[in-house]
Amino acid sequence: MSDIFREVDEDIRQEKYRRLWDRFGPWVIGVAVLIVIGTGGYRGWLYWQETQAQSAGDKFFEAVRLSEAENYQEAAALYGELESALGGYPALAKLRKATDLANSGEAADALAQFDALSRDASLTDALKDVAALRAGYLAVDSEDYTGVADRVERLTSDTGPFRAAARELLALSAWKSGEVETAQQWISSLEDDPETPAEVSQRVSLLSDVIRASGGAASPESEGTGQ
Repeated sequence: MSDIFREVDEDIRQEKYRRLWDRFGPWVIGVAVLIVIGTGGYRGWLYWQETQAQSAGDKFFEAVRLSEAENYQEAAALYGELESALGGYPALAKLRKATDLANSGEAADALAQFDALSRDASLTDALKDVAALRAGYLAVDSEDYTGVADRVERLTSDTGPFRAAARELLALSAWKSGEVETAQQWISSLEDDPETPAEVSQRVSLLSDVIRASGGAASPESEGTGQ
């Protein structure tokens, strides 16, 4: 008798399961299919990103190789192809293009590009600071102290990673522009900073010696230009 009850119970359970499956089975299958498709799509997207990044990296380093070989036009074409690449390659390509302009003697165009990059909201603060510093190095040969200071003085805070380079550049620019006292102030700020790199300390020490030897006079360049 108990066997009959068990069979009846089993039939009832099977009937319940069948009804549940008839009602919810298509939804279960649909969800399973979506999971499979979603997982496959996500993995495909990751693979696409990886291959795109690898391709951009290869292209960037090939462009750098061309730049170092002074094949600037060919390099510029490759840098241009990276403008829509993933990751940080578009920004790095823009910086390298501006650097190539400077290395090829087109200082004015390079300065304009570095100035634009230093204000480019799409770049990280670190890359904008690099662009500003590069602009300062170019401007020191063509503009007065104010022009250089406008670009790099914001980099001279006590915690700024580029403060030593910016302060050295300002000291040199001030001396060239005949602003000897300002130059000495920047030299002092470098001497007082324990984190000033040794090579920077050596260079500004030489500049300080030159200023003392000249009795605090302005550089011959500034005197020659009437500054």
